[in-house]
Amino acid sequence: MRVTLATHGGLAAPVLAGLPPDVVDTHALPESAAAELSRLVAAAVPAAAAAAAAAGDPEPRRRAPDAMSYSITVEEGGHSSVLVQSDTDMSPEFAALLRWLKEHAARE
Repeated sequence: MRVTLATHGGLAAPVLAGLPPDVVDTHALPESAAAELSRLVAAAVPAAAAAAAAAGDPEPRRRAPDAMSYSITVEEGGHSSVLVQSDTDMSPEFAALLRWLKEHAARE
């Protein structure tokens, strides 16, 4: 599995625009770290789908012009999934995956 993290927006947008995404490939990880990443992804995918469905709610969401947004792309077995959330509407599962990726990712 290959997981890519791209960060967008916020006050650091001009700096981030020139940086490559963070990437983690489970083949390059110790077995325990690869298992932990797989568990975090498995938890974040349904939570991100639920958040995306809730975004269609007519109730207005809190917007912050300087909020960061994050795109996590998961590639496995020829399939790709993209999870997108921001500082203002991030699920706990997405936040856990984001923290793990920031700690373990290497820039390409």
